[in-house]
Amino acid sequence: MPGSKCNVDPATPKSRTERLMKERNLRKLNRVFNLNEKAGDSLRDADLFSNDSALTETENCASLNEEELSEGVDGYERQDQRLPKQRLLVVANRLPVSAVRQGKDSWQLEISVGGLVSALLGLKEFDARWIGWAGVNVPDEIGQEALTKALAEKKCIPVFLDEDTVHQYYNGYCNNIIWPLFHYLGLPQEDRLSTTRSFQSQFDAYKKANQMFADVVHEHYEEGDVVWCHDYHLMFLPKCLKEKNSNIKVGWFLHTPFPSSEIHRMLPSRRDLLESVLAADLVGFHTYDYARHFVSACTRILGLEGTPEGVENQGKLTRVAAFPIGIDSDRFIRALELPQVQDHIKELKERFAGRKVMLGVDRLDMIKGIPQKILAFEEFLEENPEWRDKVVLLQIAVPTRTDVPEYQKLSSQVHEIVGRINGRFGTLTAVPIHHLDRSLDFHALCALYAVTDVALITSLRDGMNLVSYEFVACQASKKGVLILSEVLKLSNAFEIMFIQKD
Repeated sequence: MPGSKCNVDPATPKSRTERLMKERNLRKLNRVFNLNEKAGDSLRDADLFSNDSALTETENCASLNEEELSEGVDGYERQDQRLPKQRLLVVANRLPVSAVRQGKDSWQLEISVGGLVSALLGLKEFDARWIGWAGVNVPDEIGQEALTKALAEKKCIPVFLDEDTVHQYYNGYCNNIIWPLFHYLGLPQEDRLSTTRSFQSQFDAYKKANQMFADVVHEHYEEGDVVWCHDYHLMFLPKCLKEKNSNIKVGWFLHTPFPSSEIHRMLPSRRDLLESVLAADLVGFHTYDYARHFVSACTRILGLEGTPEGVENQGKLTRVAAFPIGIDSDRFIRALELPQVQDHIKELKERFAGRKVMLGVDRLDMIKGIPQKILAFEEFLEENPEWRDKVVLLQIAVPTRTDVPEYQKLSSQVHEIVGRINGRFGTLTAVPIHHLDRSLDFHALCALYAVTDVALITSLRDGMNLVSYEFVACQASKKGVLILSEVLKLSNAFEIMFIQKD
C-alpha cells in the first residue's frame, strides 16, 4: 500500500522527501524530450495521479506539480509564461459560497467556511473550477441564469437540485445512511423501520443526483482537464463520468473515515458503491488505515485483487493511496499582522486578562464530542477549585443540519449542560463557559486562535480535523497547548513540537 512503512523496497530512497525528489528529477529529464506532448499524456506523470505522492498537505502536492510543469531542467529557463496552468474541475456536494437571493435576478454570494474550503484555498497552482450545489432551491429559469452568471465570476458552476431530490439524496441517503455507518454509528432504533422502507427511493435519488453532477461536468469539460470528486456524497460520480468518456482523468477523495469491511458490508448498496468508486483513476483517503479498509472491502465484498498500488479489476488498476490534507498556513500567519486582527487580539486579551483561555471550534455534530468536552471541563473545575476563577472555556459550535431531529436534540443537550455549569460555577461578573451557536469570521477566528492557551479537539470519530492546523499556525508567539482525542492523535499526525506553558 502506498504510504505504508511495511512495503518499502530496500533499493528505493529511505525517506519520502528523497523519493519525491528522485521522481521529480526523472520527470524533468523526461520532459526535455517530450515538451510537445499533449497535456493528457503528460498527466500520466503528474503527482495528482502518482500512487507514491502521499504528501502532508494539499498545497504541497499542488506546488510540486506546478514546479514540474514550470521549471524544466536545472539550468534552463523557467517555463511559467509559456505553459498554461492545468485545468482542475473540483466537484463537491456544496459550492464554496453561500447564495442569498436579493431579487428576481439578483444574488448575494459569501465565502463559506469548512474543512474542504480551508484546504483548497491553498491550491493556487491550478486553473480551478468548482462544481456543486449552491445550497438553495432555484426552480425558475431567470433565477438560475442570474445565479449561474454571479457564480461564474468566482469560477463556480452550479448544479440545480430540486427540493425532493435534496431531501432524498442529501438528508436521506447521504446523511441518514452512509454518514452514520462510515463513522461507526448505528441508525437510531426508532427510525430503523422507516429508513428501511424508504431506502430504495433514497438510493435512487442518490444515483439521480450523482448523474446530474456528471451532466454538468461533461458540459464544462475540456480535453486534458482533471476532475477531482469529493466525499461520500458523490461515490457514484466516477462511474457516471467514465461511462460517457473513458478518457477523463478522475480522482475521488473521501473526507471522512472509511470503515472496516464488516461495517461497510451492512450497506445493501455496498457492491454498487465500491464498483462506482473503482471507476476512478485514483482514490484518496486521509490515512493509510482508511485506504487499507477500502482495499479490504474491495477484496472481501467484490472478490477483487488488492495490490500494493491499489485494486485491480478486470485488468484496470485503480490506484489507492493516503493523502493527509492540510491548510494554507501562510494565510493564517499573514492575517495575524492585519490591523483588524490585532484589534481583536487586544480586545480579547483585555476581556480575559488573568485567565487561561481554553478553546473548542467544532461543527455541532454527534461525532465532535462537544458534550463530552464540556462535561470533562466540569470535572476539571470540580477537582481543581483553585482554577475556577482562572480559566474560561470558549466553545464555538457551528450549527449544521438544523432540520434533523437528532441535531436539534444535540443542540438542546449542549445548551442544558452549559447552562447548568455556568449556574453552578459562575459569578455575577464572569462565567466559566462562553458558548456560541454560530461561526466566526476569518479575522475574529485568527485572533481567537492567537490568544488561546489550550485548544481542545475531542472528536469521537473524525477524518482529518483542520482546526488543529489552524490553531498551530496562529501560535508562533503564544506557543499554547493542543489537546487531541485519541482518534485524532492517530489521524492528525503532523510533525509539530508543542510547548506547554507554565
